[in-house]
Amino acid sequence: QVQLVESGGGLVQAGGSLRLSCAASGRTFSRFVMGWFRQAPGKEREFVAGIRWSSGNTYYEDFVKGRFTISRDNAKNTVYLQMNSLKPEDTAVYYCAASDSYTGTRPTDFGSWGQGTQVTVSS
Repeated sequence: QVQLVESGGGLVQAGGSLRLSCAASGRTFSRFVMGWFRQAPGKEREFVAGIRWSSGNTYYEDFVKGRFTISRDNAKNTVYLQMNSLKPEDTAVYYCAASDSYTGTRPTDFGSWGQGTQVTVSS
């Protein structure tokens, strides 16, 4: 298994920026894809962005394209989500996740999860 710990959430004004971090440890040799999901109160968990660890290839949900960027730091074994031009509808708990064998966009495609970090965007 992979242990994941998110950080960097907080409260920002609309139009502001946040950078989320996800530090990975444990059985990192099983990691193939890492991604970010978010879940607002009363809503289903939704995909935000993903990255293939070996190649660095990225993929995004349409509603964040042009505003969010996923990246990795191999030396720090950490994945980041840079969020710019934040909107109130971006308010959610953001989760880091890892998959050992599949590139996907559904929560069931990912087997390891962090505890989540709250992002709140005020208008």
